[in-house]
Amino acid sequence: MKIYEKASAKINLLLDVLHKREDGYHEVEMIMTMVDLADRLEMTELPRDTIIISSQAGYIPLDEKNLAFQAAKLIKDRYNVRTGVYIHLDKRIPVAAGLAGGSSDAAAALRGLNRLWKLNIPTEELQTLGAELGSDVPFCVTGGTAIARGRGEKLEPIATPPQCWVVLAKPPIHVSTQEIYGKLNAKAISRHPSVPRMRRAIEHQQFYEMCQAMGNVLEDVTVRLYPEVRQIKECMLRLGADGVLMSGSGPTVFGLVAKESKVARLYNGLRGFCKDVYAVRMLS
Repeated sequence: MKIYEKASAKINLLLDVLHKREDGYHEVEMIMTMVDLADRLEMTELPRDTIIISSQAGYIPLDEKNLAFQAAKLIKDRYNVRTGVYIHLDKRIPVAAGLAGGSSDAAAALRGLNRLWKLNIPTEELQTLGAELGSDVPFCVTGGTAIARGRGEKLEPIATPPQCWVVLAKPPIHVSTQEIYGKLNAKAISRHPSVPRMRRAIEHQQFYEMCQAMGNVLEDVTVRLYPEVRQIKECMLRLGADGVLMSGSGPTVFGLVAKESKVARLYNGLRGFCKDVYAVRMLS
């Protein structure tokens, strides 16, 4: 028996950091949604008690460092599953890009193995399991659009954003989320993006107001370390994107575009900066 799962990329329409917590994590408020750029996982049950992962991508770990592997081990251990699984990961989302590619793979593995092994684990329980693997995994379990609080695991689903094109561009650098948060001084943030304003814009389907409400307090930190991010932002704005923001801790920058006629101009213009450029739709 084979099970297939799609693991979609996420973008942060808004990312705010309120303060650093006593446990070392940061208290965040984010609004996240998913775009039609995705990895795909094919899962096949094995009679022997083992986890095997393969991929066409030569640049990702295929052992315990892989989040899909960790998800499989977690669910096997927690529910005493004695059979194994072979997972083939068709990798399309760039790694270390601020798009939650690894987290989405882990979430897809949890969903798929729940079906493959007929465990009937409720969605909320899958999200709780996901939180043990990473802050973005609970959101990726269900997808959609949500306000995320805490360290990202407390989710409040909200309406789907107005439909538009999303042009993503990732410079050829890898950014460590841990490094960016480590260099952030939460007390020194002078301007916080407004979650209520973004929520209203989404609920009333006000595309241009949504673009104006976007904000990411990690941007200043990442741009300071990696000036390529600023160059891509400036290029997107010059080429006519309606709203531009860095996703997560970066380095991927996305531009929201209402008119399809602008998409090719942005895509072609950005290819001069980096090879990882994608023109996709926001998922409804």
